[in-house]
Amino acid sequence: MAITVQTYTTKEEAVRVAADAFEALIRERAKAGKTAVLGLATGSTPIALYKELIRRHKENGLSFKNVISFNLDEYCGLPGTHDQSYRYFMNDQLFNHIDIDKANTHVPLGTLPDAEIDAHCKSYEEAIKAAGGIDIQLLGIGRTGHIGFNEPPSSAESRTRKVHLDELTRKDNAVFFGDLAKVPHYAVTMGCGTVLDAKKVLLLAWGEPKAEIVAKSIKGPQTEQVPASWLQKHKDCVFILDKAAASKL
Repeated sequence: MAITVQTYTTKEEAVRVAADAFEALIRERAKAGKTAVLGLATGSTPIALYKELIRRHKENGLSFKNVISFNLDEYCGLPGTHDQSYRYFMNDQLFNHIDIDKANTHVPLGTLPDAEIDAHCKSYEEAIKAAGGIDIQLLGIGRTGHIGFNEPPSSAESRTRKVHLDELTRKDNAVFFGDLAKVPHYAVTMGCGTVLDAKKVLLLAWGEPKAEIVAKSIKGPQTEQVPASWLQKHKDCVFILDKAAASKL
């Protein structure tokens, strides 16, 4: 098994390819009267993809009524109404603009007391299984090599849990909060093992700052110090890159 790499001249071209994969799955399942289960990601990387999916919904009649979604992660301490929470992000960037049933959209809860987090994480895993497992898992990649918020070190068997965020990740995300001091120190995330359970994985990466970690993830050893390197184990994992993100391969 190895990661398949697809490189495109522009981000826009790459986004269309990713959107094609989502659309084909959703339409095929709808035709069969079945649900499509999507694993979704946040951050700046997938925004262009979500815009394209919204366009296809509005202009091409792509319906999301048969879609169930599970998000990778959520910051601890932020309610879903907070404008930097990932529940808010998903509503704002995608769910509010398509015909998905919000009851079918799942984002981990970041506001539970510590005593309740383990049970919540277990129930999140069980909900994914009950839905039939994730058909396509969308990922970005952080400069630490994190997928979801699986910071190094993260084992290939890790499951949904509370994690401590790396300082590099907090600094990268401070741009959204306007101040590093406002960036939470903890998050709830699906584990690497949870991600590896998905039937197909699509990882998107744009720009030269991602080039080094993309190369390490694809060509380097499989190690908990680069959590994205575990994707080399997956039977159907595609990295969709622009030229800059692929420049060190």
